[in-house]
Amino acid sequence: MKRITEEELKRIKGGEFTIWMGLGIAAVIVFLSGVIDGFVNPKTCGGDLN
Repeated sequence: MKRITEEELKRIKGGEFTIWMGLGIAAVIVFLSGVIDGFVNPKTCGGDLN
């Protein structure tokens, strides 16, 4: 087993959670909730024109 130095330890990147990942997950959740809402509570397109 190799012993790594402090410098090498600081350079290891993995499992980091970025703001873009958070925004992407939030966008998927909002989209899916809209799709489910559309199936559960359908509305006509355009509504009444009178």
